[in-house]
Amino acid sequence: MRSPRRPARHRLTVGLLTAALLAPCAVPVAHADVPEWRPGFSDDFDIDVPRGAFSDCDHHTDTPQAYCDGLTGDMRDDWWAYPEGWPDTATQRGLPVGGRYDPDTTLSVSHGKLHIRLWRGLTGGVHSATLVPKKLMGRQYGWYEERWRVAHVSPGYKSAHLLWPVVRDGCSEIDFPELEWDSTVSGFVHPSTCGRQFTVDTGEPWTRWHTTVIEWRPGDLRFHLDGELVGHTTEGVPARPMTWDIQNESALNGEQAAPGSWAQLDIDYVRGGAW
Repeated sequence: MRSPRRPARHRLTVGLLTAALLAPCAVPVAHADVPEWRPGFSDDFDIDVPRGAFSDCDHHTDTPQAYCDGLTGDMRDDWWAYPEGWPDTATQRGLPVGGRYDPDTTLSVSHGKLHIRLWRGLTGGVHSATLVPKKLMGRQYGWYEERWRVAHVSPGYKSAHLLWPVVRDGCSEIDFPELEWDSTVSGFVHPSTCGRQFTVDTGEPWTRWHTTVIEWRPGDLRFHLDGELVGHTTEGVPARPMTWDIQNESALNGEQAAPGSWAQLDIDYVRGGAW
């Protein structure tokens, strides 16, 4: 799920908000043009990065000074990935099939897209990947936007693109998009008290192009999908500085990635800023 220092998450899903089907190519919310939002980072992935370059990432981990020594230039300045060998959530929970982070075999950039290709060999577990935009680490409130799709789906793989507290604070966590790639796009807000969480199921498949946005203000949390508001809560909204982790890993719903299988999520762009 996260670094070995971070405890695995135990979810009790309470409540359900189901959105109407939304157009996959809807115009994204123009947050940079809204006065209350201050732009902080944007990447359209116009610099190719070969597979294998996201390597040697175990430097100043979980800080804005973290880096992957195999990267160069702007990519090295802007991005960090969980280092090789860190356990994903399924492994931390002791599930039958889990994985470990392996950025140098799972991450690449080409044709204006970031490619996240998770896989499982004929033996062993899943090779997972989490990326972190360093300029959006440790923020208290802000907006987080990305355009993505699952280009190749296979059972046993999932995402949780989440805001995770810099200093662990009870159960504080914000996840959108989340769930297994062969299910529907969902979102969750976990309060610091570890009580009832806010849950959104949009009903939309992961295999279409989508633009997802998290808007996080004091006491106010909103999820947007393809330009439409699909979730809003004012209860249990985390209030500590958090880091945006673009996490992709083994399934947690009982599915097991088959030996020799793979699945891929592509990201067209990411953007974010401060409140």
